[in-house]
Amino acid sequence: MRLLVQSVDPVRLSFLMALLRDAGIGCVLLDQHISAIEGGIGAFPRRLAVAEEDWDRARRVLQEAGEEAS
Repeated sequence: MRLLVQSVDPVRLSFLMALLRDAGIGCVLLDQHISAIEGGIGAFPRRLAVAEEDWDRARRVLQEAGEEAS
């Protein structure tokens, strides 16, 4: 797995995951359960990862949608 995006914005992450899945690219949201520990304050970023072989294609999909990988 390779990290594609890191964000504290759950709406953005959901949107990015939908873009990737629509393109047929599997993705995994890491650290999604940290909000139970942090109390939902958004202090810890969640990480969106894709398989190494999908990374270039996933970056292209996000760039075409105007979303830069961070």
